[in-house]
Amino acid sequence: KEGTSSPLFSKPAKSRGGKQRKKKWSKGKEKEKVNNMVLFDKSTYDKLLSEAPKYKLITPSVLSDCLRINGSLARKI
Repeated sequence: KEGTSSPLFSKPAKSRGGKQRKKKWSKGKEKEKVNNMVLFDKSTYDKLLSEAPKYKLITPSVLSDCLRINGSLARKI
């Protein structure tokens, strides 16, 4: 027990190292800004009528992603 009281063994090996730097938090992956349409044009409206009923899940988010329309426009459908 006398050998463990020496200054070399009193601290764990990790704490004897130099000063550690502060962790830099990454900003993560940012999604690109998408310009979605605010009003329907003829081709998008036809696509809505033909393809949307075939979707397994129909939500404003799915409609907005697939048809490239604004979220408020997707809610009105």
